[in-house]
Amino acid sequence: METQEAERPIWTPELSMQFRGIGQVRVSPDGSRVAYTVTEPVMEAEKSETLSQIWLANADGSEKYQATFADKSSTDPQWSPDGKWLAFTSQRGDKNQLFRMRASGGEAERLTEVKSDIGAYLWSPDGSRIGFLMSDPKTEDEEKRGKSKDDAFWVDEDLKYVRLYVVAIEKDAEGKREPKQLTAFARSVSGFDWSPDGRTLAVAHTLSAKADDWTTGDLATVDADTGEITPLHESTASASQPHYSPDGSTIAFTLSDDPPHWAGSSFLHLIPAAGGAPRALPPTPNASPFLIGWSAGGSHLYYGEAVGTQSHGYAMNIHTGAITSLTSGEGIFGEPHLNRSRGVLGFTFQSSEQPVQVCVSSVEAFDPVCIDSGAEPGMALPPLGRTEVLRWQSTEGLEVEGLLTYPPDYTAGQRVPLLLVIHGGPAGYYAQTFIGNPNIYPVASFAAQGYAVLRCNPRGSTGYGKDFRYANRGDWGGGDYRDLMAGVDHVIGMGVADPERLGVMGWSYGGFMTSWIITQTHRFKAASVGAGVTNIMSFNGTADIPSFIPDYFGAESWEDLDIYRDHCAMFQVKGVQTPTLIQHGDADVRVPISQGYELYNALRRQHVETRMIVLPRQPHGPNEPRMLLKVMQTNLDWFAKHIRP
Repeated sequence: METQEAERPIWTPELSMQFRGIGQVRVSPDGSRVAYTVTEPVMEAEKSETLSQIWLANADGSEKYQATFADKSSTDPQWSPDGKWLAFTSQRGDKNQLFRMRASGGEAERLTEVKSDIGAYLWSPDGSRIGFLMSDPKTEDEEKRGKSKDDAFWVDEDLKYVRLYVVAIEKDAEGKREPKQLTAFARSVSGFDWSPDGRTLAVAHTLSAKADDWTTGDLATVDADTGEITPLHESTASASQPHYSPDGSTIAFTLSDDPPHWAGSSFLHLIPAAGGAPRALPPTPNASPFLIGWSAGGSHLYYGEAVGTQSHGYAMNIHTGAITSLTSGEGIFGEPHLNRSRGVLGFTFQSSEQPVQVCVSSVEAFDPVCIDSGAEPGMALPPLGRTEVLRWQSTEGLEVEGLLTYPPDYTAGQRVPLLLVIHGGPAGYYAQTFIGNPNIYPVASFAAQGYAVLRCNPRGSTGYGKDFRYANRGDWGGGDYRDLMAGVDHVIGMGVADPERLGVMGWSYGGFMTSWIITQTHRFKAASVGAGVTNIMSFNGTADIPSFIPDYFGAESWEDLDIYRDHCAMFQVKGVQTPTLIQHGDADVRVPISQGYELYNALRRQHVETRMIVLPRQPHGPNEPRMLLKVMQTNLDWFAKHIRP
């Protein structure tokens, strides 16, 4: 009897949703064990949420097992200094609380019962306390007024600040653990670090917890017992990421441009822990380092940074400024964390063809052991389209880079439909992340349907240095538009793209560019605008970041109406012909949904084929699995309708 060959599976949004999220890799103090989180979607009858659990493994990859099993997520595992305990946060109840469990296993013990969600936290060096951040809870009067439906509030008044607290690990004589508030000033703590002797904490703080106030970052030290605050660094630049040196004499931190700009640049600095003038270290290549920590001997600072379509870890000699690479391999180095001895690094790594992995390596000799993967063991994966890095010349002689993914069965000389995908930011970038990841624009699924997918990093993107990242200030829809069109023309010139079958899409700033593109050209047969800024003037008056557009364009709308009008899709919308899909969350405070409605109504009134899908409860990006799945499938369906492979 003949057996029929099983049909080869293909990439779909449903398949992408099966990949687990891997992160928060924490290596034990002695380097022998690893804790990390695994996140999976839960889509049941009345549930659409993600659930994270903590896993443990030996650093050599053996004895891997799940350590937490609650029906609420357990996140941010951290080893006690002696390695005997593992702390974590979990919303087992109505608020995110601190827990600890023995590293050898057993039931978790709740450490806090606070009235607001706990954020970042750190063990004290001696393991007797934990410092944590928490936003001000509602007052009794606010709770009472809420219950009686008298909960009107004044905008920007009675702000809630993020405070620094400490809580003892062991119970007091009355069998209690009462957290102690250390900061009470009218500032919001954004980050902190313990001094090696445990007597002091260095804190970064801003004017408020509002997204728009990141530019006001300063540094202070706080006495761990009395809460006495001593200013350490105050300026019109924005300071963040404080890290004590191993001997406690120096604090490393990052400092922005002065004044700060939303395009984002930061530079490594050192300052005496006792106070004094800061010393700037040489700029890093991308001028946007994420501090990992100090070397064990205090001679180097470790940091991560984007470079082109990749990201890696680096070490800077604080005496000479020399930079050496910590990591190697083509891909994305993420979520780095040093263990307490500063000799072992836990991190994630992925590439266009490789799902995200949990990795551990010695800092001195990079030789990673990969412990777990986002792909379940034995998971059958369909063929992936090949992804390559492209470079092309744009206007003004500027070289631009991007990623081109081919259909899995592509043959040289074949012309296929091309989808142009534009990132957010604008200071974002497209990196060599796994193309099978669940994503608003599912690259592997598009490729499986016969499309080539071009993801560009036009001027304004990060990863290429400060000048490149600042190159679209005051010029959205100008040079960046030319960079994108040059990329499309380059792929056509390669003989890959069919110029008669082009589509374009993007989210946030990518949505801005997509809405702009359809007002400038009719070459695209379909477009998808996700949470797009379509009217920079009304956006500036309704978003939670009202300083963003004036910083990029150098003026408020009432100061320079022309620049707003000349860089805004809604003032260029007459004559658009491109069938356009609009996707927007109705809880989006970053780009309010009114931006989507403005474009939708303008296109509909011109009889352009247009659909708009509203995503209930969703913020600036879909955070519920069903909503993410809906967005992915809707995009696939829209382009399949208008651009058939």
